[in-house]
Amino acid sequence: MLGWIDAAGVASLFAWESVAAGVLVGLSMGLTGGGGAIFAVPMLVYWIGVSPRAAVGVSLLTVAITAIVGVVERLRHGHVEIRTGLLLAVAGMLTAPVGTWLGAMIPGPVLLVSFAVLMLGIAHLMWHKAGVPAVRQVPSDTLPGCDEGRGPACRRDPEGKLRLTSRCARVLAVVGLVVGLLSGLFGVGGGFLIVPSLVTFAMMDLSVAVGTSLLVITLVGGSGVASELISGREIPLDVTVGFLTGSIPGLFAGSFVGRRMPGPLVARIFSMTIVCVAAFVILKTVAGW
Repeated sequence: MLGWIDAAGVASLFAWESVAAGVLVGLSMGLTGGGGAIFAVPMLVYWIGVSPRAAVGVSLLTVAITAIVGVVERLRHGHVEIRTGLLLAVAGMLTAPVGTWLGAMIPGPVLLVSFAVLMLGIAHLMWHKAGVPAVRQVPSDTLPGCDEGRGPACRRDPEGKLRLTSRCARVLAVVGLVVGLLSGLFGVGGGFLIVPSLVTFAMMDLSVAVGTSLLVITLVGGSGVASELISGREIPLDVTVGFLTGSIPGLFAGSFVGRRMPGPLVARIFSMTIVCVAAFVILKTVAGW
């Protein structure tokens, strides 16, 4: 359940550590379309001093609420493909409780080391993708070899609207299932997986992929929070409020900076930062096992 705020909690509601950590998470979310949520759990555990399982709950709630703000902002610019986002979100909402259940059975140190290994894999993928030219959204009907069973899994008509065939739905559903599992298990939003998947499989423009990713993160994260509360695990409200106080302004700042920096440069800086944080988590956890 959400933890009550006692007298000490009121004094720490806007503690600078929670707010500063929230700013960094929101900043990275704005830069990468949700992938920055991967920093939330390590910061909560090693900087704020929250237990690993409580950190997952705080991360899920903070990321979901912060993503809502991003969705509203991008909806005004038409940068959210609602139907595609709902498909991924429904699949993710099915597996988020499974991830929460699995996470409750894994010892804290094992959970943290597993999370760090996931971070290293994400850093490798982001660094590799940074050198690949961006894919532009084009009508799939104009591409050669696009008869049934061949070509891109998802296709678009000349107006750019996604043709949600059974093959396309299966591919997107698998992405959603994986995102939901990781979200419930580690408290991550999954933007690091959603955005490149939408660009690659759904041939979606990057700006629309980022907005759609935030929609998925909102719904899947909400499902993960509900699972945490139903399972009786406490989410410390004082830390969550402080985290949100920093993350929402950080989101807008990250979006502002991201529009003015080359995408490959952002990806490479982000991936190097992930490697440093993952190395710290592994060394700190193993040393204090």
